[in-house]
Amino acid sequence: MKVGIVGAGAIGTWLGVRLARSGHSVSVLARGATLDALRAGPWRLDIDGETVVASVAAAAQATDLGRQDLLVLALKGPALGTVAPLLAPMIGPDTIICPAMNGVPWWFMLGGGGELAGMALHSVDPDGSIERALPFDSVIGSVVHASVAICAPAHAVHKAGNRLILGEPDGAPSARLASLADAFTAAGFDIESSPHVRKDIWYKLWGDMTMNPISAFTGATCDRLLDDPLVADFVLGVMAEAQEIGARIGCPIAEHGRDRMAVTRQLGAFKTSMLQDVEAGRPIEIDQLLSAPRELAECLGIATPNLDLLTGLTRLFARSHGLYPGCNAF
Repeated sequence: MKVGIVGAGAIGTWLGVRLARSGHSVSVLARGATLDALRAGPWRLDIDGETVVASVAAAAQATDLGRQDLLVLALKGPALGTVAPLLAPMIGPDTIICPAMNGVPWWFMLGGGGELAGMALHSVDPDGSIERALPFDSVIGSVVHASVAICAPAHAVHKAGNRLILGEPDGAPSARLASLADAFTAAGFDIESSPHVRKDIWYKLWGDMTMNPISAFTGATCDRLLDDPLVADFVLGVMAEAQEIGARIGCPIAEHGRDRMAVTRQLGAFKTSMLQDVEAGRPIEIDQLLSAPRELAECLGIATPNLDLLTGLTRLFARSHGLYPGCNAF
């Protein structure tokens, strides 16, 4: 395949290097020091105790890369609204668009689901520009379960996890999903083809929407958050509200919040991706992790006092540090 990677950060590197090494023609849309590094030398990934490299085509403009068979969106949520309208030269009628991003994506309710099926999410796509630029019919959903960090421009370190969930938004099997799953499997990823990728996205959000923002504004690793009984109780309150929302949009979670927290505890003293973004001075993904669930709750008439407080505190912290330029109403 011709594979275009948009965003050469940690996850983009993890995916792009391994797809390139498995024989696909990989192009990367990047900028700044990362673009310079990709033009000067190979893409690097430290994995399983060794550094693997791949030579890829890198450019700052989509017009320089052309149409792709697969377009992987591996950039941070706050950047998508600006970047999406620029990707038209990379998208053809048969291009598969696979967002490998955190939180609730713009297409999440367009594919059906409970009481709000077909709803456009203004919290993550306020003017509809993302939906116009990235055709819903081209999307295959994904959920990344891996820990990867950038150590230098165009150089990432894989720390843990190798799982990638893929699925059609409506849950139906398809030839393109099977082909994509085969390609990722051949590249060495642990692939699960899911008939309910929306539920998988919501389940991952269920953990990310608390640990990520609380770690971001406290600076604490996740073990310390869980060790504080007051913080742990607050986390459980947010998770209970998210479960109520999920049940109404076709994404029920039967598990108790304490069981999910126990899984997080097994990961030890780790920094969330949002805390890493704060430390690097990068905008943080408030809308995808917090504003979107709040928008859904508001439309469903569900009270979310814990989620409201978490969103307000995180947003205030981010604005005070120049990490959230938006003025989202949700």
